[in-house]
Amino acid sequence: MPYINVQITKGANRDQKRTIVKEMTETLVRTLNKKPEHIHIVLQEIEEENWGYHGMLTDEWKNSSDKIIEV
Repeated sequence: MPYINVQITKGANRDQKRTIVKEMTETLVRTLNKKPEHIHIVLQEIEEENWGYHGMLTDEWKNSSDKIIEV
């Protein structure tokens, strides 16, 4: 029984969440030959003030001029 826990910052809409669940399920079916009815996926939305990135809280980082974006 595969279990996937996806943690994202808040802001994804219902269609985006639906797509995440659909595509992760399809990947496990295709790659591991698992049955969709055995796959559990939990989406956890975290407030940006509770998520750290680049040594800062994400909400503060988004509002800072210190953003470093690497591609």
